[in-house]
Amino acid sequence: MRTLFIEDREEINEVIRACKTCFVGMSLNNAPYVLPMNFALEGDTIILHSAQEGRMWETMKQNPQVCINWTLGEELAWQDVRVGCSYRVKSKSVVVEGSIEFIDDYDEKYRLLGKIMRQYSDREFKFGKPAVVNVGLMKVHIDKITGKIFGAKAVTPWNQNKD
Repeated sequence: MRTLFIEDREEINEVIRACKTCFVGMSLNNAPYVLPMNFALEGDTIILHSAQEGRMWETMKQNPQVCINWTLGEELAWQDVRVGCSYRVKSKSVVVEGSIEFIDDYDEKYRLLGKIMRQYSDREFKFGKPAVVNVGLMKVHIDKITGKIFGAKAVTPWNQNKD
């Protein structure tokens, strides 16, 4: 089984949009820290939200470089059922490296909260002023994005059109 790169940006975006959670990695003083988070995708930007305090907030304030992962799929596959090293989880994965921009403008925060909610629901939402003022909103500007497919079957002359 092979690992293939996803070259098409729209296919990468489809993987991101199909996920409900992303995992955000950050680091401060050589201490890595990873958290699951809700998100939205807007062009070349990932939108995140959190409280405006705590370990994550302080880490990002001091080191705005982050790495984000989305993984879609958990199907177990193997080439030989008796060979442990031939087992693989068939999945698609996207990794983004980028930098955080903290958003303070009230109208932009309101708009971004709506984007996050549209990732999870088709409903229209309203947000009270205290909720908007007190939430921390961040844009991650994508510096690098890669997508991969794991567990793909090897392409041979006898199976070129098969998964």
